[in-house]
Amino acid sequence: MTRKLISTGSPFEEKFAYSRAVVQGDWCFCAGTTGYDYAKMEMPEDAAEQTRNIFVTIGKALAEAGFSMKDVVRVQCTVTDPAHWEASAPVVREFLGEVRPANTTVVSALLTPEMKIEIEATAYRGG
Repeated sequence: MTRKLISTGSPFEEKFAYSRAVVQGDWCFCAGTTGYDYAKMEMPEDAAEQTRNIFVTIGKALAEAGFSMKDVVRVQCTVTDPAHWEASAPVVREFLGEVRPANTTVVSALLTPEMKIEIEATAYRGG
């Protein structure tokens, strides 16, 4: 079975030795993704805007891997404050409302204070 590594070119991937996504067979595993705008290397203040950036980044990685948001079967969301999850819910619904993957959400600190939410996704395209 061929293993394919997907990179966004983010300096974090090189520094911390990880791939944005890994394709293994019919599965695609997307790494925990924060709300950076990788074109500008800026983090928006707003949790909803961070969430939008997260799904844009995940969507690009999925597309490069030959998947789409419709293939997402599971997400894990980490928020630093429950209020950030409430603020992000409309954006999550925009990207995954029809897909309705299994979801686990936890409240925890993230690596830097400006990070309010991090999401990882798992996609499956098998029969």
